[in-house]
Amino acid sequence: MKLFAGLGNPGAKYANNRHNIGFMAVDAIAGAHGFAPWRAKFQGEVSEGRLGSEKVILLKPQTFMNLSGQAVGEAMRFYKLDVADLVVFHDELDLPPGKLRVKQGGGHAGHNGLRSIHAHASPDYARVRLGIGHPGHKDRVSGYVLADFAKSDQGWLDDLLRGIADGAPALAEGDSGKFTNAVGLRMSPPKAKTDPQKRGSAAPPARSADDEDTRSPLQKLMDRFK
Repeated sequence: MKLFAGLGNPGAKYANNRHNIGFMAVDAIAGAHGFAPWRAKFQGEVSEGRLGSEKVILLKPQTFMNLSGQAVGEAMRFYKLDVADLVVFHDELDLPPGKLRVKQGGGHAGHNGLRSIHAHASPDYARVRLGIGHPGHKDRVSGYVLADFAKSDQGWLDDLLRGIADGAPALAEGDSGKFTNAVGLRMSPPKAKTDPQKRGSAAPPARSADDEDTRSPLQKLMDRFK
């Protein structure tokens, strides 16, 4: 069994914030893979389902970001899960918008949601870092992450969330490479190749007035009746 925890803040006021992209990620997985309806549990909202052969619990802590670890820790204790079974989806200032990285363990880099999970579990869980870009100065970070995504972001954001849903079964099985490849296919789909057999016959190059006509008299005559 795996626990996929998406980080964000509860309520309609925050629903479209950059800080809530973790919530958006687990919502996309639930919708694409027919998970059960969300229900209140563990100081959060949970939805259960399967990704491939793996049973997965999706969790959206409703404690506000700074206390996310309370809900995560409670769910892990209830299901008797180890930190190796936990995957956390969160916003990442240090990645450009639309970029995604999977990381195993490490520090919290000042992210309060991760800081809280460190305190209630350990730093050794897997994270899916979802790039939202940086506003350029640390004094602008709070307002930036608590602002809604711009309309110009909707294209890449939709592709990113669809890619996460596509690759979720691989992530549940521990194959982060296959997961990131699935996301990459959504973000940068391969260009369609043209079948040479379906191409129209290319017209012969136009003959310039200066070109020497090397056709035989018979060929010239035959060309007149083509």
